[in-house]
Amino acid sequence: MHKLLKEIKNCTICKDHLPLGPRPVVSADINSKIVIVGQAPGTKVHTSGIPWDDASGKQLRSWLQVSEEQFYNPKNFAIIPMGFCYPGKGKSGDLPPRPECAPQWHNLLLEQMPNVKLILLIGMYAQNYYLKDKAHKTLTETVHDFHTYLPRYLPIPHPSPRNRFWLTKNPWFEVEVLPVLRHQIKNILH
Repeated sequence: MHKLLKEIKNCTICKDHLPLGPRPVVSADINSKIVIVGQAPGTKVHTSGIPWDDASGKQLRSWLQVSEEQFYNPKNFAIIPMGFCYPGKGKSGDLPPRPECAPQWHNLLLEQMPNVKLILLIGMYAQNYYLKDKAHKTLTETVHDFHTYLPRYLPIPHPSPRNRFWLTKNPWFEVEVLPVLRHQIKNILH
């Protein structure tokens, strides 16, 4: 695992497409119990090198009801985004994650984590990649149908402050999904 993480941190396969250059952000351990598959680091995370070191991360930890100490312990959570580097700015936020990362690295990482009990799929890119034809046409439908994907996967929306409108429009998420998510996390970590 140590060798693989070093390879990923030195990865430059898509360097020509990265406006701030490569700085892969990943965290994993052979004993990781839960895998968080997000989108890609934003500029703040690119600068700090710490995954989920922003408002989205604060919201995610709140949803999971875990401390920073629990969250950043790779024996608890492996953090493997769809794109390991900041992809650049788009019209309405960051560009999509680079398509090279997940096929290049995800299976290699997962093969070295035999104790994984749950994979959180955050956002549509992760959901479409992992659920393939079992993902619904929209993120809302996929998240609403979360029971279908348990016990291996649990799809959730991105915890970005930009998603406040989605959360307001879909109050069932906090009522139906968050309690199950928190129960799963608590059972796995304790």
